[in-house]
Amino acid sequence: MKEKILIIEDAPRIMQLVRAILQAVGYEVIAASSGKAGLEKVALEQPDLVLLDILLPDDMDGYQVCRRIREFSDVAIIMLTAKALQKDIVHGFDMGADDYLTKPFNAQELVARVRAVLRRTQHVEERTTATFTCHDLEIHFARHTVKIQGREVSLTPTEYELLRQLALHVNCVMTHRDLLTKVWGAEYVDDIDYLRAYIRYLRRKIEPDPHNPQYIITSQGVGYLLSCPQMQTDCQASDG
Repeated sequence: MKEKILIIEDAPRIMQLVRAILQAVGYEVIAASSGKAGLEKVALEQPDLVLLDILLPDDMDGYQVCRRIREFSDVAIIMLTAKALQKDIVHGFDMGADDYLTKPFNAQELVARVRAVLRRTQHVEERTTATFTCHDLEIHFARHTVKIQGREVSLTPTEYELLRQLALHVNCVMTHRDLLTKVWGAEYVDDIDYLRAYIRYLRRKIEPDPHNPQYIITSQGVGYLLSCPQMQTDCQASDG
């Protein structure tokens, strides 16, 4: 079955170009030219991924659309932006985006980003147990849910995958390179700012005090680990 991608973009030329590129490599492509129409299609069509332009013609910009989508769906979202400023990229992540792509982009870059995001958001579970529990933190692998003190925490697919990788290697330091490769893909291996941003988001959501974390611990200059002292762990040397 073909994976379905929704393009929310008001510029016909860009929409047609993106549609042609993605259809050529085997994806089913649907489109919407406004935020309101895009929200309706996310709800009705249940796409596997959304390509979302920031500048849209109606009352909602791409950031607002992203935030509204996150209220009811964990679909993968790539923001399309002419803005390459770090603050604009971080704002997209804050709204729940999984990645961004700066215009202009070429066909190879578009396809690589789409494949990478789909790969990590549709990841096959590598687990030996159904759940992970550490103090007040619970991860239910089969349901892709996370709870703190029994209350479910809303995570984006990328946030969940990052936490899952840390849990699979509990008490072991995972290098920046290792986490970027496993969560984002080999093409992101130098994008440490991605990793730092998502670590901040995860800490905001699961830590009692994000500025003094008890779960996600920084190994300065090396990487991060998920700390759970009551668990016995045999750490293997990282490839990264």
